Amino acid sequence: MTKSTIHIDIQLDKDKVAEEIHWVASDSAADMNQRAKAMMLSFWDGADKSALRIDLWTKDMMVDEMGDFFYQSLMAMAETYKRATRDSELMEEIRQFAGAFYTKFRKQQLEKNKA
Repeated sequence: MTKSTIHIDIQLDKDKVAEEIHWVASDSAADMNQRAKAMMLSFWDGADKSALRIDLWTKDMMVDEMGDFFYQSLMAMAETYKRATRDSELMEEIRQFAGAFYTKFRKQQLEKNKA
């Protein structure tokens, strides 16, 4: 059996707010730490039938980056759902929601920038 490891380091300020996120995976082509401005990590607890999450973002994560991050995460979740269930119909609904979310997000950003 092969073992794979993902190591995540979070640098916090004095108020315990994330300043830097670095990660490295043993099976990654990149053999050095990768920097990230945000992360969402979910685990499924089969015994409790509940999702456990860790959501972090750094101080320098901009709102427009967060919108992009959520859009891309939702699109990835749609693809993962399809691969896991072979349910193309619900995958397409997730994708449509992601598109509607991103369209609304961009519209809000444009309106805020005009003000």
